[in-house]
Amino acid sequence: MPNMSIEFVLMLGYAVLLAFIALSLEFSARHAHRRSLSMRTAGFTYHRERDIWRCPEEQHLFPVFSDPTKKVTVYRAPAAACNACRSKPVCTDSDAGRQIERKDLDGLQYGMQRFHRAFSLTLLVLASLILIIEFCRSTGIYPRAILGSVFTMFCVTLWRLSMVLSGRRRDSTAR
Repeated sequence: MPNMSIEFVLMLGYAVLLAFIALSLEFSARHAHRRSLSMRTAGFTYHRERDIWRCPEEQHLFPVFSDPTKKVTVYRAPAAACNACRSKPVCTDSDAGRQIERKDLDGLQYGMQRFHRAFSLTLLVLASLILIIEFCRSTGIYPRAILGSVFTMFCVTLWRLSMVLSGRRRDSTAR
């Protein structure tokens, strides 16, 4: 390949490595977030169309309280059903019935996910700056074409992640 210096290869490799680290961080943060949400409700299934939760013993948890300011909805199973259930010792210690809180995407538990996303965006911006600097330094058509196409992919990824971070597009993680 003509006009491909070792500096070009190293800078391109470093930028791609930063992007790989950023996307790995994004993937692991998303995975950890989904896992933490599912641990609190393991075995329970949310039915969005009816706005109820169903427990493993086929009992339903109905919304009993909703706070639109804090964006929290509390669901509770009937106390009589929970107290008579054979799974009560592993499910809840409450005599009022099993309770699940469903929070909107603005809560504290989503703060860490936004933090990791912002960190990923920072790494991608740094990688993009490296590509821009190398694009300005390069003189050959092939290195510039490679840098331009990689930069375009980074820009698309940056745009998608920033749209989610800014709140214009949200991942639906509530189940």
